[in-house]
Amino acid sequence: MSQLYSKAETLELRRRHIGPSCEVFFAKDPIKIVRAQGQYMFDENGEKYLDCINNVAHVGHSHPDVIKASVKQMELLNTNSRFLHDNLVQYAKRLTATLPEKLSICYFVNSGSEANDLALQLARQYRGHQDVITLDHAYHGHLSSLIDISPYKFNHLGKEGKKDFVHVAPAPDIYRGKYREDHPDPASAYADDVKKIIEETEKNGHKIAAFIAESMQSCGGQIIPPAGYFQKVAEFVHKAGGVFIADEVQVGFGRVGEHFWGFQLQGKDFVPDIVTMGKPIGNGHPMSCVVTTREIAEAFNASGLKYFNTFGGNPVSCAIGLAVLDVIEKEDLQGNALCVGNYLTELLKKQKEKHPIVGDVRGIGLFVGVDLVKDQQKRTPATAEAQHIIYKLKEQRILLSADGPHRNILKFKPPMCFTMKDAELVVNRIDELLTALEEASGARTGNERSTTTQHKGKIINEGNSQSDHISESVNHINGTACRQEHDLYAENHAAPYKRIRT
Repeated sequence: MSQLYSKAETLELRRRHIGPSCEVFFAKDPIKIVRAQGQYMFDENGEKYLDCINNVAHVGHSHPDVIKASVKQMELLNTNSRFLHDNLVQYAKRLTATLPEKLSICYFVNSGSEANDLALQLARQYRGHQDVITLDHAYHGHLSSLIDISPYKFNHLGKEGKKDFVHVAPAPDIYRGKYREDHPDPASAYADDVKKIIEETEKNGHKIAAFIAESMQSCGGQIIPPAGYFQKVAEFVHKAGGVFIADEVQVGFGRVGEHFWGFQLQGKDFVPDIVTMGKPIGNGHPMSCVVTTREIAEAFNASGLKYFNTFGGNPVSCAIGLAVLDVIEKEDLQGNALCVGNYLTELLKKQKEKHPIVGDVRGIGLFVGVDLVKDQQKRTPATAEAQHIIYKLKEQRILLSADGPHRNILKFKPPMCFTMKDAELVVNRIDELLTALEEASGARTGNERSTTTQHKGKIINEGNSQSDHISESVNHINGTACRQEHDLYAENHAAPYKRIRT
């Protein structure tokens, strides 16, 4: 493919014209990506990379159905939502059908940051309260209003970073947090900390407008809240006159497999007051949404301040959003996330049994984290080792990132068309790299050797391998066949068309 600039020229122009705080992946040796398809990205030399980190290309890079819907609508009309258009109302109808009944009112915007900013406006207008409770290590966006409620960001600004109206509750992390897996009821314990914050805030004459949380923390290190935590927090927040905002920007649209939305993992008895969504909603097209109750929407309208967004909910964006929902249903990508995600998690847990550096493997569906540690008992973060792993994987044409407060969590959130073969490939490469690290450091403890061998650049499973047994056990979960191979957008990947159910 012909390129306007060489990689060196592109890098130099970026340094000259793009803000220095706009970082690139693999800064020591960045990749120039020129095209992508499915779960693969290709550089300027045609080298193919397995993408394990791109939860924006939700149904797969360059999906033909999404492209077709976009072009078809763009050829007809693209304008703002002050004109009537069927795409807007059809998409709102389809989207709200995936949510609990009371979440029925949509505001369409253009990014996860815009969605979370609007959610704060809705929450503050609802009862006139101002203060916000957020979780430690949380990230909700790059706007000033969101940096204010994102410890992941404002902790870098020193003592002046946290505003007086922001209150930080401990992240409900049962591996590294204050209440761990051996606690009899970590959900209640973490929720009680929120209750104490509310009581202290009210004692000081302030009132809580909202509690905001990612349904599962991503930048915070793939943290999965213990079941029941959100219900208990919501009870305390509602009693204080506040609302519960569930940030689904990272994990929504079927990624967790068991449900369409991450907050649904908490149980049917939990329904947030506001849900924000972004990234995967448009498969790379800039769009997002806030969904709330009619009561909150009416309170927002009562302010007299009308809300208008030039590009939010335009016909092209809504056509793309509808196409993404269609692909998720037609190809049963939610079922694939459950099946392949379980397989990936089981393969990684085998690595935990084998390698002392793997302290924890946690995840649901295609949202998985591997917590690397220097010491199993102290749980000392293995930050340098994590960075070593992701750079070595990049050399082997596999893209993975490391995140969390200590940058020691290997982070999986691939396109939803990820397959069992992809899972086997990346886990076997990690196995080889961890083995080499342990041998180099003398930390090898005589654990079993790898169950795979490498031959002519391909990973080949030995007979009766662990992955064979795991594959058999998860290959047909809930009647859903996992994607085995990489055959991009093939017809035989399509499952019978069915409506998305909550």
